[in-house]
Amino acid sequence: MSSLNQIKSKIKSLEELQKAVKGWKDAGNKIVFTNGCFDIVHLGHIDYLSKTADLGDVLVIGVNTDASVRRNKGESRPLQDEMGRTMLLASFLFVQAVVLFDEDTPYDLIKAVQPDVLVKGSDWSEEDIVGADTVRSNNGKVVTIEFLEGYSSTSIIEKAKNTA
Repeated sequence: MSSLNQIKSKIKSLEELQKAVKGWKDAGNKIVFTNGCFDIVHLGHIDYLSKTADLGDVLVIGVNTDASVRRNKGESRPLQDEMGRTMLLASFLFVQAVVLFDEDTPYDLIKAVQPDVLVKGSDWSEEDIVGADTVRSNNGKVVTIEFLEGYSSTSIIEKAKNTA
């Protein structure tokens, strides 16, 4: 399989993801889930995602569709389309699956995946993390990870606007 096809094979529909997760769980793997827009991937994302991957055996990333990003971040976003964002994330060695979700929150996706570990950045309080209730009800863990200071997609976009 070509390198490009290996990357593409990590981008799953919900049905494909559920089948893959079942296989991974049946093999005794711990499933870790996180989500986000990942509009402009930067060093902070790489740091966060690699630390997230270290919490289990399989990292699944839920990515907001373009429409979902616009509803959450405004009409000028995303800068990169959903195919570009998912392909970039799927290219990371420590990522096993990437799935798009069109809802404003990943609640239904988390409920469908039933991860062993749900991870968000430390800017979220544990009681506000979407899906925490469903993960905990299945004896899973909810973890927050500190962000690498000085990195955010929004600040990169603002810097680009100011230098243009």
